[in-house]
Amino acid sequence: MKMTSLKMKKILEERLSNSAYNTSYNRDKDTFRVEWKTTKQGMSITMPNVVAKYNERGDEAVEELVEHVTEALRIMNEDHQLTGMEKHIYPVIRATSFPTETKAGNKLICKDHTAETRIYYALDLGKSYRLIDEPLLEKEGFTPERLNEIATFNLRSLKIDMKQDRVADNDFYFVAHQDGYDASRILNEAFLEEMKANCKGELAVAVPHQDVLIFADIQNKTGYDILAQMTMKFFAEGRIPITSLSFIYDNKTLDPVFILAKNRPEKK
Repeated sequence: MKMTSLKMKKILEERLSNSAYNTSYNRDKDTFRVEWKTTKQGMSITMPNVVAKYNERGDEAVEELVEHVTEALRIMNEDHQLTGMEKHIYPVIRATSFPTETKAGNKLICKDHTAETRIYYALDLGKSYRLIDEPLLEKEGFTPERLNEIATFNLRSLKIDMKQDRVADNDFYFVAHQDGYDASRILNEAFLEEMKANCKGELAVAVPHQDVLIFADIQNKTGYDILAQMTMKFFAEGRIPITSLSFIYDNKTLDPVFILAKNRPEKK
């Protein structure tokens, strides 16, 4: 039986049935919204995306969505603080196209990283996290500089395990702890320097989505092609995509590059 938006709407209404929630369906935009009755805070779900995931993975995709929505709503309804929670603050990497404000109009704390990426800050809440905005920062008396210092320190404490794969005489390393901060580990400068020091060729780095960090020790022209294909595949499959471009790491800088078939990369 082929799934449709209207059928999925009924499923979500049943799975997200809660006396504290309001649900609604916008036929024109083909979105399903669930929000708290009291505060009107909530989230909108793009139905074609959900239907596509259901057709691919079945009920597992719906269960995963319901868990994500329920957790997000719970976080929206809580009062959070940074004081006493300093060990749970981390930087997160997002695309430059990612919003810089919450839907309530509050400015998110962020800073530039590369031409393709931006750094945000998250308060880890266990199963999920909350991005830190200006009102929360001001309420706690934190400065952006102090926030960055705390987040960077905590990032360096995260372990880095890698899986290695050798393809066409090029070495590829994958960091995928699935803790929400795999891409963030690109900010660990000491580790990048260690990877560079141990590189036989040119070091390339990629953050196609939130849950993976790829290092490539490029030792021949074919390596660039392989990395480009690999990064694009990960980017297309990621739950929170970041960028399909890779970076060349040299002299402590990350330069986004277009990887041209059978050629060295061309800097953007």
